[in-house]
Amino acid sequence: MTKKLYISALLAVSIFAGCKKSPLTTSDPAQYSANSYPASVSDLQSVLASCYSNLRDQNLFGFHLMPKALANATHTANSAYDGDAAWNEMTNTNLSITNQYSTEAYTSLYTGVKNCNVTLAAADKLSATALSANDKASVDYIRGQAYFLRAYYYFWLECLYGESYITSSGGGDKMGVPIYSSVPTDLASTQVARSSVKDVWALIESDLKQSATLLKGKNWTGNDVGRITEWAAKGLLGKAYVFTQDWTNAKTTLIDVINNSGKTLMPFAKYADAFDGNSANEFNEESLFELNVDADAKGNDYGIYGGKAANSTTINGLIWPAWALGGDGTEAAASALGYGNEVVHDKNITRFGYNIGYYNLVANPNFDSSKPASFTNPKQIMDPAYKAQALAVRANKTADPRLFVNTVQPWIDVVKPDGVTAYPASKPNFFAGQVNTYGFSFRKYSPVNFNINNNGPADAWNLYLLRLADVYLLYAEACKNSGDNANALEYINKVKRRAYNLPINGASAVDYTSLTAQTSAINDPVLGNNPLYYERFAELFNEGHWWFDVCRWRIGKSEATYYGTAINLHGAAPAWDDAKSYVWPIPLTEINSNSKIKQNPGY
Repeated sequence: MTKKLYISALLAVSIFAGCKKSPLTTSDPAQYSANSYPASVSDLQSVLASCYSNLRDQNLFGFHLMPKALANATHTANSAYDGDAAWNEMTNTNLSITNQYSTEAYTSLYTGVKNCNVTLAAADKLSATALSANDKASVDYIRGQAYFLRAYYYFWLECLYGESYITSSGGGDKMGVPIYSSVPTDLASTQVARSSVKDVWALIESDLKQSATLLKGKNWTGNDVGRITEWAAKGLLGKAYVFTQDWTNAKTTLIDVINNSGKTLMPFAKYADAFDGNSANEFNEESLFELNVDADAKGNDYGIYGGKAANSTTINGLIWPAWALGGDGTEAAASALGYGNEVVHDKNITRFGYNIGYYNLVANPNFDSSKPASFTNPKQIMDPAYKAQALAVRANKTADPRLFVNTVQPWIDVVKPDGVTAYPASKPNFFAGQVNTYGFSFRKYSPVNFNINNNGPADAWNLYLLRLADVYLLYAEACKNSGDNANALEYINKVKRRAYNLPINGASAVDYTSLTAQTSAINDPVLGNNPLYYERFAELFNEGHWWFDVCRWRIGKSEATYYGTAINLHGAAPAWDDAKSYVWPIPLTEINSNSKIKQNPGY
């Protein structure tokens, strides 16, 4: 999305509220009149801005949803911090109806729905006036974007809070989420019962079809390059078809995106550097929909919690940053390039095929005792024999190369805590001295080249919300489930080939030979012989998709068993319950304020 539009308005401009203060400042006395606003396409653009900017709300992709909720629920991360009960509940996959992060996501996703409904109503209001042909076209483009974003918010709402997915055995008549297709005008119209699962998905699909139609052929350029396109709408529509097991429509829609969108998988050299804030990679040839992020300048503000109402950054990286070796050359003095509450769960390291075990520290034969110990003159170093093995894993690609795209390996990788000086990466200090831990930290969507505490703090990278690799794997899933195993295998292999820096369209030595072939996952009863499942795990690691896959495939119990425990569970296994854990609870605040709503089973 254009940076100018993204930073415009964090609050919805409700044209039916009588009047509203400027969304840019709470002290501005200017008011918008329902009788005169919007009066132009420019006014309508400012209303649309809230639909985009809400994605970056602190409760959603701005902060809490990714590192505190989803990374814990999926055990992508291992959390050392145990002082947050709601966070611990996410790790335990046993939520209370007052869980902070579940409640926040529900509230902010519906705020997004409301903002989109306001935009659509405002578009209708403006269309009732005399408009030029160009302005009419612009209004339709705005409608197309609003329909997509409303569908996107409902997609998340239904996947998180809907009672069931639709499968071959049913589920469509279960409780979905409440549908608000217009702006409530009084208290009575806010009291809405839960629609059926099939009706919510029908709305999502209808909105996306309208979006694709309204945006057909529109190519955004310049500052607008990140806006929603026809292909984003069709890509998400295809995903909705997969999530509802409508394999025929999924195949038709997704292959249209693959063949006609002009998108392709980015080359591995770009892919390996595509998640760390390199602005040259933004809105690239693989991206269908991404959240634009503008990092605050150093010392300028405190990210989304700063004083600017129109802040345009995110701060996910505070929680899961990389770690640098201590200035004295020890892991005990290691420092995080952020808060450092989370690292990569060790079970993910072997899941990517890393099979040489843990490392030991040994005396540094080159230690200069005439100088103080430091990160350039450490007393101990990684066992050189182990380091040679670890480097060979990378060179020979005996582990999935995406492990090193997604993570930072102690003593092998380097990080720059001051933005300039390269330090050896380290285990986090809470693992110091433990010989039975890998201690990898995050690279994807993590600060590795600056200390986020000193830079706002603020993230410096866009978030991919839908990209072509996801579409390839969704298409493969639709093919597999409709009996087209050849195309299923080929599109899985295309994604894998890119990960191994090979041409994506030709057979290769790394190809899976069947849909039950051995994957890189070591001793993994679920992913070990399921290339489709494994590739979605490995390719989309830490991008917020895995929770939906776990839930729709109903592999939650086996996932909980695989990971075993987490630091903040203090040795306990996650309390997974098939009767409730696949669905987040309807928040107590909603139960108390909406007399017509019902709770999910088990809560």
